[in-house]
Amino acid sequence: MIEQRFADLSAALGRLGAEAPRIEAWGRQLARVLDAGGRLLACGNGGSAAEAQHLTGELVGKFVNDRQPLSAIALHADTSAATAISNDYGEEEVFARQVRAHGRPGDVLVGLSTSGRSQNVCLAAKTAHELGMTTWALTGPVPNPLVSLCDDAIVIDAPGTGTVQEAHLAVVHALCAAVDSSLGVPS
Repeated sequence: MIEQRFADLSAALGRLGAEAPRIEAWGRQLARVLDAGGRLLACGNGGSAAEAQHLTGELVGKFVNDRQPLSAIALHADTSAATAISNDYGEEEVFARQVRAHGRPGDVLVGLSTSGRSQNVCLAAKTAHELGMTTWALTGPVPNPLVSLCDDAIVIDAPGTGTVQEAHLAVVHALCAAVDSSLGVPS
């Protein structure tokens, strides 16, 4: 059983190598947005929320070497806003309402969902698109609605949620490295 999990992860990471040019392009674009004063908004539920927060933490802090902090917000991390919005407007609105508050044209939203079917992440992507933001998805296998709602997506074709999340972490780290590289920060 454990051997199969590692075999699934190895296969998913092997396929992910083909996404390196896309991740590098995302990193260049995100670096331009952040360097110009824009921001990254990220959202997900459960383990995907943890991955979203990992991404924003690496950008606000530092990934490897010191640099200026970059504007990145994990939408679930404001628990008071999230619970108030959920209570007053319903859980589907929890991220979309925050996108309306914090997102500006040209900003970037990264929506993470292992299934690609999380209604609150899908509505956040739709809202971000309406605001003129760039929308990217990190998901599990297709077809799923989140991929079709976003400008671009990296899809992890893996049989289990854990494997998808582990591969998403590899993408998060690669994206942070690409941002730093584009900003001239040594890695």
